[in-house]
Amino acid sequence: MTGSPPWSDVVPAEWWERLAARLIEALVFGVFYYILFVALWAAFRTVGLQEAFDGRLPGVFAWLLGGLGYTVYDWTAHSMSGRTFGKAIMKIRLAPGGLRRGALLKRSLVYPGAVMVMGIPVVNVLAGIFVFGVGILILIDKPLQRGPHDRLAGTLVSKDLR
Repeated sequence: MTGSPPWSDVVPAEWWERLAARLIEALVFGVFYYILFVALWAAFRTVGLQEAFDGRLPGVFAWLLGGLGYTVYDWTAHSMSGRTFGKAIMKIRLAPGGLRRGALLKRSLVYPGAVMVMGIPVVNVLAGIFVFGVGILILIDKPLQRGPHDRLAGTLVSKDLR
């Protein structure tokens, strides 16, 4: 069976475009996390749980809820339009064709999903190393620059040349 290889007609996004898109989203979700943390801190203080787990409980819950929110957002945005708002600003998107919701959920759980455990001591270091490793793997995967989350979902981030 002959045919063109997958994504033969798309231009892969550069690593810095992908990084800039994630940083744009991280800025917005950082503000969301901070507001959530302050609200949880106030709630835990009100009910007398502020000192539980050495005062780390509000941060754990804020990371968990913020990370879950970011993961759901990432999955929903990619399922609906093939890109997040950061990707839209950077004019990149997931390559069209075959964007299955189940595969995109796996993609979202692997990369943004790691944020959910960032509030847990020791685990946060491992999650940070994992996210850093995903970034390194994107850099060294030539020519398509796909990370493990892209490979798992069968996706490619490409330039939106429209």
